[in-house]
Amino acid sequence: MEILMPFITAIIIDRGLEAANLSVIYRFGALMVFMALLSLVFGAGAGKFAAAASSGLAANLREAIYAQIQTFSFSNIDKFSVPGLVTRMTTDITNVQNAFMMLIRVAVRAPLMLVFSYAMCLLISPPASLMFLIAVVFLVIVLGSIMAVTLKIFNQVFQKYDDLNASVQENISAIRVVKAFVREGYENDKFSRASANLYRLFVKAEGLLAFNNPAMMLAVYFCVISASWLGAQFIVGGTMTTGDLTSLFSYIMSLLMSLMMLSMVVVMISMSMASIRRISEVLCEVPDLADPEQPVTQVPDGRIDFDHVNFAYKHGSDKQALSDIDLHIRAGETIGVIGGTGSGKSSLVNLICRLYDVTDGSVKVGGIDVRRYDMEALRNQVAVVLQKNTLFTGTILENLRWGNPNATEEECRAACQAACADEFIDRFPDGYNTRIERGGANVSGGQKQRLCIARALLKKPKVLILDDSTSAVDTATDARIRAAFAEKIPGTTTIIIAQRVSSVEHADRILVLDNGRINAFDTHDNLLANNAIYREIYESQVKGGGDFDQPA
Repeated sequence: MEILMPFITAIIIDRGLEAANLSVIYRFGALMVFMALLSLVFGAGAGKFAAAASSGLAANLREAIYAQIQTFSFSNIDKFSVPGLVTRMTTDITNVQNAFMMLIRVAVRAPLMLVFSYAMCLLISPPASLMFLIAVVFLVIVLGSIMAVTLKIFNQVFQKYDDLNASVQENISAIRVVKAFVREGYENDKFSRASANLYRLFVKAEGLLAFNNPAMMLAVYFCVISASWLGAQFIVGGTMTTGDLTSLFSYIMSLLMSLMMLSMVVVMISMSMASIRRISEVLCEVPDLADPEQPVTQVPDGRIDFDHVNFAYKHGSDKQALSDIDLHIRAGETIGVIGGTGSGKSSLVNLICRLYDVTDGSVKVGGIDVRRYDMEALRNQVAVVLQKNTLFTGTILENLRWGNPNATEEECRAACQAACADEFIDRFPDGYNTRIERGGANVSGGQKQRLCIARALLKKPKVLILDDSTSAVDTATDARIRAAFAEKIPGTTTIIIAQRVSSVEHADRILVLDNGRINAFDTHDNLLANNAIYREIYESQVKGGGDFDQPA
């Protein structure tokens, strides 16, 4: 419709105004109004569908990235970092959404407008049309050069976004520590530096993109002056009418506006290309861990066997987190694990529930290599309670049912009694319907740990791993929790990682780790008599006055 309007205008001028024919003016004027209405309807429809399509693309991308992240192992997540993944799901997808909406609205319309406008110019005056071709070639060269340079800058911009998000996330999650050490000024300076780096790169990129408008205006004025000079000569020579010159100016503006719109698309694509690459990195990432073709779905019992296991967090790294671990645990045993910081305690238990895969050797649960299990089935039977476990927004009951979605309220109460969590839940006005704030901010560290233990117990697992998960409770409560385990889950293999000897001394056997290797594996009495490391830990705690609530 827009391409035809200048053509109708030329007819009105030549056949209506100059010939003083009102019927032609009325007839073609009505036609122009009808065409304008059609153009309005089609334009509104294009805008609506473009918005729906771009929003749908963004929603699909977010869902695809989120679903892909759920398949990642810890090592995959470590590769991208949490702030990097957040940036990809927010800023990067918004850039792609805006570029896509611009693309489907403009990248089809503008080239068609350009081609048809130029075709009409050729129809009206082939000599004048050559001047437009020169302007088009000039703009293509300028815009292409700008895009090539800005693309590299925008690659750096989104890396700086990651740094900015990391700074914000770290500060907010550790805001209590920041305030306790009066480091607000330092954190503000750190954020300002990250923000300033982003600002400088954006100014540099946008400064280059600002050359689009001067280049466009140069082309516009070149075409207007050329068309005026040539048109005047052609009208005087009788080879062109006044209506033709008027429509020629309209087509010039239409042609150059098409180029202007294409330049805007170029800018959006320049910004989004870096985002597209970052999104595709996540979508194309192959998870390190995958289920076998015919997975085992039942865990026979709680036996655990480490057969000469070596493990490194980075493939091909010489730095081993665990070296030559040969360990055999019977079903139903309670095993204590003790050792210094960095000795490999958490690394050891992460292999049991297959959060990572071994580098060499094998880990077996129930006599079957963990790599042969369906991962969901394995993790349902190997419950892990971490020192820094997480509670989610919702009621206490909703959090407990993460362990078993079908658990009754009576089963939840029984699990909380075993974890000694009932004593503080009953003091809440709303009891088990008390709402937990995000991250468990409205409960203490010890209360959070006990709720997480209760949640794990609801799974009724074959293997229960407590990774320093009673560090925030007193020794009397710790002892009651261990006694409840013996009564409530007698056949479950329990592995207790602890810093306190009092938490593991009653275990069937105790594993002493040192620098990623097994130093000793025996009973408390035998280790006390024969193992220097264990004896040193025991004596330092006893001679130091015992645990924080236990007399020496």
